[in-house]
Amino acid sequence: MNSICNLFNIQYPIVQGGMVWTSGWRLASAVSNAGGLGLIGAGSMSADLLEEHIQKCQKATDKPFGVNIPLLYSKVEEQLDVIVKNKVSIVFTSAGNPMTYTSYLKEKGIKVVHVIGSSKQALKAQSAGVDAVVAEGFEAGGHNSKDETTTLVLIPEIVKAVSIPVIAAGGIASGKAILASMALGAKGVQIGTLFLMSKESSAHDNYKEYLTKLEQGGTSLTLKELTPVRIAKNQFYDELMELYAGHASVEELRAKLSKGRSKKGIFEGDLSDGELEVGQVASSIVQIQSVEEQFKRLILEYKEAFDQLKSEL
Repeated sequence: MNSICNLFNIQYPIVQGGMVWTSGWRLASAVSNAGGLGLIGAGSMSADLLEEHIQKCQKATDKPFGVNIPLLYSKVEEQLDVIVKNKVSIVFTSAGNPMTYTSYLKEKGIKVVHVIGSSKQALKAQSAGVDAVVAEGFEAGGHNSKDETTTLVLIPEIVKAVSIPVIAAGGIASGKAILASMALGAKGVQIGTLFLMSKESSAHDNYKEYLTKLEQGGTSLTLKELTPVRIAKNQFYDELMELYAGHASVEELRAKLSKGRSKKGIFEGDLSDGELEVGQVASSIVQIQSVEEQFKRLILEYKEAFDQLKSEL
């Protein structure tokens, strides 16, 4: 049996990214019900709101699901208390030091996966005792690595560096991309942008429709002086570029980003002033489908690509 399917007790080795303002209980339960692993994105949630989403997800699916916790926020310990209290069995951590909470979570019987962007980070996560790592390439949306290593380059390097299962992420939105990731040694994939653009995603409809019209080159990795983030190009992005052209300071960039900018774009649908976090692969997604429809297409594409590859070899 596939090691990721075995680890999480799921049908397909497909994990849904835990995205801010996007990955609520509806999306997580839909992915889990379709045979993958749904994740509630806790980064945009208070502890009380996270508890509400966990409990609603538990009612909406009898399949495994988890919670993604970005470690860069101050409310992490409150969120972890909620996770333990509500007996969530899987936690993905990101954007921080895996040594901080992995031992605590493992002592509670929770499976832990950490998101990394380099071999050095992967080895640190393995030393911390995580069960698997998500190796996220430069193509991915949202917060990203400063190294700018593409998924195609990153995956085999991480597979070579660690002995625990590797989950590929960044630029994956098709069955062919899943097959390619597995051929490089990944045991599963994490998909963000495709599920962001699903009917069950809590992202604003204006935002989803905007992304269906995004062209190649319509995203950029920026704000490396703060935390590198891949966003879609819009008026806010253009204003950022003007600041860069004027040699803006870190303080000026931070002031421009301001609190709540991602909520404005992703959740409230402000396509001009919002920060529109999304991956490069958005330009290949031209329609909004249900998670069930997306899964059917992914599995069919994977099987067709696998059969075609066998016939050609």
